Amino acid sequence: MALLTLVLHHARPYTRWIVAVFVLQLVSTIAALYLPSLNAQIIDKGISTGDTDFIWSTGMTMLTVCLVQVVTAIGGIYFGARTAMAVGRDLRRDVYRKVDSLSALELSRFGSGTLITRGTNDVQQVQLLVLMTLNFMVSTPIMCIGGIIMALREDIGLSWLVWVSVPVLLVIVGVLVSLLMPLFRLMQERIDGINTVLREQIIGIRVVRAFVREPFESERYRLANEKITRVSVKVGNLFVLMFPAIMMVMHLATAAVLWFGGHRVADGEMEIGSLTAFLQYLLQILVALMMGVFMTMMIPRAVVCAERIREVLTTDSSQALVADEKLPTPTRGRVRFENVTFGYPGAERPVLDNVSFTAEPGQTTAIVGSTGSGKTSLLNLVPRLYDAGAGTVSIDGASVTDLTRGQISRVVGLVPQKPYLFSGTVGSNLRFGRADATEHELWNALRIAQGDDFVRDMKRGLDEPIAQGGTNVSGGQRQRLCIARALLATPRVYLFDDSFSALDVTTDARLRAALAGATHDATVIIVAQRISTVTNADQILVLDNGRIVGRGTHEELLESSETYQEIVRSQLSVEAVA
Repeated sequence: MALLTLVLHHARPYTRWIVAVFVLQLVSTIAALYLPSLNAQIIDKGISTGDTDFIWSTGMTMLTVCLVQVVTAIGGIYFGARTAMAVGRDLRRDVYRKVDSLSALELSRFGSGTLITRGTNDVQQVQLLVLMTLNFMVSTPIMCIGGIIMALREDIGLSWLVWVSVPVLLVIVGVLVSLLMPLFRLMQERIDGINTVLREQIIGIRVVRAFVREPFESERYRLANEKITRVSVKVGNLFVLMFPAIMMVMHLATAAVLWFGGHRVADGEMEIGSLTAFLQYLLQILVALMMGVFMTMMIPRAVVCAERIREVLTTDSSQALVADEKLPTPTRGRVRFENVTFGYPGAERPVLDNVSFTAEPGQTTAIVGSTGSGKTSLLNLVPRLYDAGAGTVSIDGASVTDLTRGQISRVVGLVPQKPYLFSGTVGSNLRFGRADATEHELWNALRIAQGDDFVRDMKRGLDEPIAQGGTNVSGGQRQRLCIARALLATPRVYLFDDSFSALDVTTDARLRAALAGATHDATVIIVAQRISTVTNADQILVLDNGRIVGRGTHEELLESSETYQEIVRSQLSVEAVA
């Protein structure tokens, strides 16, 4: 049902093409059904009587009918292919748009491996089924019904062969389809698994090599590959059984027609031409059924794929997005958390518990705490990557849940904990921040981010190619490029999620000094592990187990917060930074 609903919905815009396919296939099939009858007439009325004129005239008619069949068949396949490709294109588009609209919670629940499979391989299986359906499923029933009628016209005495061979073929198909359905479902799951393993290994190849884990990862991939191979072999075994079984039915039916038809010809109950035509019609019926069988064998896998695609398309985001700008876009950038509580689904306790603070424009708010204390989760609530379970996160008094995505992106600039660059060039990555940025603005952002020196050293400068994920530049260079990208957007709120961790102390100091001038009137919120990064912050929040256990300046916290003192002692002595 999911397959039918999905295909009908996406095929509706191409109804005219589908009608053209039906008409062309109908004409082509009728022409194919007419040819054996003409051949029988040539044998019975032309060859047997030696009437050359009848042979020539009927032969020309056959040639004309053949030409019509070829032209209409080509036209039907053309429009069928266009329809199938269009349906596949629209499906991929809708899957992409849906994935793009899902919140981080739904994305983590599905996993990147299965989403890639559903948007590519699964769509391809549905697209292939649509193509086969339009090319064969239209002509197959017409050929079967028309073939039976034409065969009975030639000789009704042999009709029992049709009623025996067709049901036998259908029983074989039914058994094979019932066995294939669970195997195809398992196959798609195995494809998910091998895609996930391969993606992790490619992305984490440096870690794999650093820890000499190639043998372990090779074994992990081998197991995933072996699982999908075992399922594929089972599917292949069923396909191996299918075609010999079909061919056996066809050959037995041919032998039966020749045997029983021969006796009828010998007894004078039918003509040789009629026997030849009957045999051709029976073969046309069985060939059409065979093509229908081949297409039917694809249905189980397409059904599984359609269910997986529909699962994505019917998944609603946990975030209710605002479509129209109902509130004015914030212009100052004052960020306020009011009794905010946030937890991940299935977690035993919330990551953030009753957090309240205000980050003012023109000031820097730093957030420190031990690993797992909720620092990144807190930062992700501002650009609404996640929604708070309770409480309110607001910018200039407007809750982020009442702002559109566009408004939030214009106001908030995020440099994530794991800096990510896209395949392209240095310039194209920087222009993610602002597409119309001039070359001068790009270099200015790089200068502030302390990245102009290494970019100038590159052979092509701003046109230097960047690999997917930025794997051809160092971690510190990726961080600085991501900072420059955020600076180009000139937001009112800057979020730096441990964005200076890969920088040496000297570069870190220069960068913070340059940022102070570039972001002097904006709200800056920094998550940091290095105490030297936050000592000059106007406000420091100390998180512990999701709660704010200390707030104030560096000097104030050294006097009042034991947690902060412990963090400081883990890096350097209290006296050294006092």
